[in-house]
Amino acid sequence: MIDKWVTIATFEYAADLQIFKIKLESEGITVFVKDENTINSDPLISNAIGGAKVQVFQEDKERALEIYDSIRAYAIGDDGLPITCPNCKAQKSETYYARKSIFYKLFPFFEKRKYKCLNCKMITNP
Repeated sequence: MIDKWVTIATFEYAADLQIFKIKLESEGITVFVKDENTINSDPLISNAIGGAKVQVFQEDKERALEIYDSIRAYAIGDDGLPITCPNCKAQKSETYYARKSIFYKLFPFFEKRKYKCLNCKMITNP
């Protein structure tokens, strides 16, 4: 049987992903990090390639996601409080960029920030 890797999370900076990687490895989950050396050599292209990806084996996916949900930082609004989803009222949102056009892929800093609820998957504007 061939083991299949699945991406659990992406990170803009390699330092951020190391915390998650070490936590997964301490729980006995095998981890592969994709594009880490690329963003370490040139951090400005992190957005262009979608950041560094943390991958685990398919059979470890659910356990890895539970660990990630327990340690991840959720989006905080300008008032210092967690962003609340208008649909399901959960406070588990993260910053979301669609990057659908070639312009936003080349210049991601021009795209307006949105939030994606991790509970119901609704995307909202701040």
